[in-house]
Amino acid sequence: MIEEIYSYDDIKAIADYLMERTPVRPKIGIICGSGLNSLADYITNTQSFDYENIPNFPISTVEGHVGRMIFGYLENMPVMAMQGRFHYYEGYPLAKCSMPVRVMKLMGVQYLMATNAAGGLNPKYKVGDIMVMRDHINMMGFAGNSPLQGPNDQRFGPRFPPMTNAYNAHLISVAHKVAKEMGISHEVHEGVYTCLGGPNYETVAELKMLHILGVDAVGMSTVHEVITARHCDMTVFAFSLITNKGALEYDSSEDEANHEEVVMVAKARQSICGQLMCRVIKEIAKECK
Repeated sequence: MIEEIYSYDDIKAIADYLMERTPVRPKIGIICGSGLNSLADYITNTQSFDYENIPNFPISTVEGHVGRMIFGYLENMPVMAMQGRFHYYEGYPLAKCSMPVRVMKLMGVQYLMATNAAGGLNPKYKVGDIMVMRDHINMMGFAGNSPLQGPNDQRFGPRFPPMTNAYNAHLISVAHKVAKEMGISHEVHEGVYTCLGGPNYETVAELKMLHILGVDAVGMSTVHEVITARHCDMTVFAFSLITNKGALEYDSSEDEANHEEVVMVAKARQSICGQLMCRVIKEIAKECK
């Protein structure tokens, strides 16, 4: 596993490759979740790079993940956006899954804005709702599987980074303010997310256990990216689009989870998700003046 970890020089070479080919010096990095690739459609004056053409970059193999890096401007802020991320279940170690976050850091990114599609465990959540991530439970980390496993490079961050305030409280408040202005406060919640390895969806017993632990939404991404971003001292904002409801009883009326449903719901709600993300970034842009 350790030999799979990119060195500082490896990551700098990727960042240098991109910086030599775009004049954009991004301050915000965006990760588009399953079916949410259209978030990048809001970016203007774009340049794109297919992952397969970026040296030493992994390839996204999942439907709903285009596999492209976009550079441009959003609300007059220079940004870079990943249309498609990498997952542990694709066979990539967590350090490789979250490596693009370190590329973002070396390109000057200060804010990570991450999105994902997730199953809702909180009974108050409906399909199509948005959960602003307030915290996470790192189930894979409990098993000793971390994107920071192996030798630590101080040029990225400290050996033992704190995660108490992984998700920026100010940006969470901004998101609630924006949701109120958009008239969607009743569809926007604040909660706890967890990432499991996948690719199978969870059993009823597993979902019941997670619900008892205080998990509001469950998915297969984001946590290791956030850990890597906080290790790099980035400010983090993230939200989950609830694309299905987890079955907490064996005789539940909820349909079995499937990826086609996830992508379909994400596409139906991509406009709302895009507007929310844009307006939060607009507030960041005001504060950066």
